[in-house]
Amino acid sequence: FVLDKSDAVELPIKFVPRCAGCYHCQILLKSSCDVRVYEIECVVNTSCAEAELEFLAPAYQAVIQDIPISNMSNQIWKLEAIIEGQGFYGPPLISVGLGETALYPLMFKPITEC
Repeated sequence: FVLDKSDAVELPIKFVPRCAGCYHCQILLKSSCDVRVYEIECVVNTSCAEAELEFLAPAYQAVIQDIPISNMSNQIWKLEAIIEGQGFYGPPLISVGLGETALYPLMFKPITEC
């Protein structure tokens, strides 16, 4: 049989996570003639974070800043880095394990005074 919109019932759910991660939930709905279990998985990402780094280095000498990347989810993160700006270098890919913090080595090596 086919349900139309008048047969649908809304089930509003409010979800307020404390931090980024993967959250699992089961919703049990019971009536006198039916039992249903719905499994829900919510993946929460942090909002876009912006950071500012200031590098002071003599010309032609490199300085490296290790940037911590914390993975509080239940999946391994395989991240691609896109670096823009003259004199900046870093690995194009980084993997961060479950519940781990990896350090991304961002290098600045100026070729002139700037």
